[in-house]
Amino acid sequence: MVFGDSLSAAYDLEIEQGWAWLLQDRLRDSGDERDVINLSVSGETTGGGLARLPDALARYQPSVLVLELGANDGLRGLSIQRMQRNLTQMVNQAQQSGAQVLLIGMRLPPSYGRRYVGAFEAVYPEVAASESTALMPFLLEAIALDESMFLPDRLHPTAEAQPILLDQIWGFLKPLL
Repeated sequence: MVFGDSLSAAYDLEIEQGWAWLLQDRLRDSGDERDVINLSVSGETTGGGLARLPDALARYQPSVLVLELGANDGLRGLSIQRMQRNLTQMVNQAQQSGAQVLLIGMRLPPSYGRRYVGAFEAVYPEVAASESTALMPFLLEAIALDESMFLPDRLHPTAEAQPILLDQIWGFLKPLL
């Protein structure tokens, strides 16, 4: 189950172009018949995700949860402590339901200030370490410096970037499968 924001919801693309959709094909090609359920919502914060997750876990009972949330918390300047608590609770809920978790981190532009950016970016490795879960440190690592890989809003990856994102995610996800 993929549980994220617009970066996982194929924002402004055809759903079939998004990395989460492409993941289904990758699984099938590797002989894995599991279904990928993408419950990502554009604009979602960790607070919204925390409210939605219990029902999603009960309904779908995933073996693996790919948790990609927090970017909107950061872009809105929300509380770092609350974001960390929310992510920790979501990881705990997923683990208690029997799912393995891949936590996917994000980074913020430096214009948010060194202190806030540093605290934001530290959340992901802290949560992963404290909850003993897998971590992909930065979703956009492979494309971050290539402006051609982003839509005109300069926030959301293009269709051409999606297979690159999937390749990066796959390296962290495959050991959990």
